[in-house]
Amino acid sequence: MTDQGRSQRLDTARRLVIKIGSALLVDDETGAIRRNWLDALGDDVAAARARDQEVILVSSGAIAVGRRHLGLTGAGLRLEEKQAAAATGQIRLAHAYQESLARHGITVAQILLTLDDTEERRRHLNARSTLGTLLRLGTVPVINENDTVATSEIRFGDNDRLAARVAAMISADTLVLLSDIDGLYTADPRRDSAARLIPEVTEITPEIEAMAGQAPPGYSSGGMVTKLTAARIALGAGCRMVIADGRRMNPLAAVAGGEPATWFLPSANPLTARKRWIAGALGPVGRITVDAGALKALRAGGSLLPAGVTKIEGAFQRGDAVLIVDTAGREVGRGLSAYSAADARTIRGHKSREIETLLGYRGRDEMIHRDDLVLS
Repeated sequence: MTDQGRSQRLDTARRLVIKIGSALLVDDETGAIRRNWLDALGDDVAAARARDQEVILVSSGAIAVGRRHLGLTGAGLRLEEKQAAAATGQIRLAHAYQESLARHGITVAQILLTLDDTEERRRHLNARSTLGTLLRLGTVPVINENDTVATSEIRFGDNDRLAARVAAMISADTLVLLSDIDGLYTADPRRDSAARLIPEVTEITPEIEAMAGQAPPGYSSGGMVTKLTAARIALGAGCRMVIADGRRMNPLAAVAGGEPATWFLPSANPLTARKRWIAGALGPVGRITVDAGALKALRAGGSLLPAGVTKIEGAFQRGDAVLIVDTAGREVGRGLSAYSAADARTIRGHKSREIETLLGYRGRDEMIHRDDLVLS
C-alpha cells in the first residue's frame, strides 16, 4: 500500500457516490452483464457499508444490455431505439444489482433521474429529500439517466456529469469514477509511452483540460473530457473526486489499498460549498420574518421552524431562495424554503406537529432546514 494523505483515503468518506461505466459492466461482445465483476463490486460496497459509509451507485449500461435482447445490434441506433433498449435493459440492470447486494443483506433502490432533476430547484429538493431518506433507511440507491423519456438525443458522457450532479445535490464528500484507465495522464497513454499519471489535481486549469483525450471505442462514451467536466462540478460542490481503474476485480478495495489513481481535491467541504451557493448564486424571491426566539435558534445552528415565523412575503414556491429577516426588517440570512408561500402562510406561527392537520399532508418539520440555510 502506498503512503496516502488523509485527503486521498477512500475509507475517510462519509457519503460516497460511485459511477460505473458501460464498458466495465457490460461485455462488449455478448451484451451480457459481467456478473463476477458486479459481485466483486458488491463485496466492496458491503465493506464500505460496514465502515458506516453511505453509498450511492450511478450506473450506465441500460442501453448496452437492452439492445441485444431486442436484436438491435447495428452500429447506430435511432433515439426511439435507444429508449426502447434502455427500457428493457434497465430492468435487467436493476435485477442484477439487487441480486448482487442481496448476498450481503443490502436493499437496493432504483432511481431514474435526468440532469434537469438535479438542476431545477424544486425537483432538486425532491430528489435530494428522497435520496436522503433512502440512505437513512439503509438502502443503496442505484441511479441511472432516465433515457426512456429523454426528449433530445441521449448525450455522450451524461452519466459522468449526472454522477457529479448527484454528488453535489446530496452533499457527498467523495465521488469515484470507475473507468477503463487509472487516472488522468499528461497525454493519452495508449498513444504516448512517455505519458505520466497525475496523482493529484486541485484546479481544472487549461493545461489540465488539454491533457484529456478522446473516448475509446465500444460502449464507453464518456472519455476523459466528460470526467474533467464532472471534476469541475464536484470541486465546485466541495466534493473530492477520484478517477480509478475499474477493470480489476474489487476496484474500490484497490483504491482503498493505494493503487494508482488521480484525486481531484476541492478547497471547501460539501456543506461550505452548498452554503456559498445559497448565499451567492441564488436570487431570493420572497421574505420570511422571524421572531427573536427563532433568530436565537438560528444563530445557535438550528433550523427555522414554522413556530418562529411571523410574516411571509412574496410568491415563492417550494425550493425557492428566500430572505430571512428580523422584526425590524434587517436581513439575517437566506435559504431554500421547504414550502410554497401559500403553505408557509398557513403554517406560520404553528408547531411542526400541526402541519399535517393544517395542510392536509405531512411535510417537513422545518420551514428551512439548517443545511439549506446560511446566515448573513
